[in-house]
Amino acid sequence: MNKILVINGPNLNFLGIRETKVYGTESYNTLIQKIQKKAGELGLEAECWQSNHEGAIIDKLQEAYYDKSLIGVVINPGAYTHYSYAIHDALKSVFVTKVEVHISDIQSREAFRSISVTAPACDLQIYGHGLDGYLEAMEYIGKTAADAARK
Repeated sequence: MNKILVINGPNLNFLGIRETKVYGTESYNTLIQKIQKKAGELGLEAECWQSNHEGAIIDKLQEAYYDKSLIGVVINPGAYTHYSYAIHDALKSVFVTKVEVHISDIQSREAFRSISVTAPACDLQIYGHGLDGYLEAMEYIGKTAADAARK
């Protein structure tokens, strides 16, 4: 079965707890449930993974290189978005469709948040759509993989 890897960076495990006016009141577990439900609807497997550690995220991306069932990566690098060239480089080494997702509208927040050093290593960036941004990313990956299979 084709698989999508969903990587969440620092503090995403605190959804529903941290800055609820910015990130909402739904929990990380609710996000995982939504992702799993969408994966089922798309006929895909979703592996959800979260770490607060930059090196662990890089290790996970490098492991993904070897996963032949993987058709895409959805990543919310959290604050690493704005300065982790190491995650950027790891994303470049994974040759599947990659979508960067942010729950909040990073363009309308603090100035530093509008800069993403990881987005150029991705095929698409979605921000400001809440948790639904993850589902949109999964749909995009599924459509991209289906289009590629038809060629």
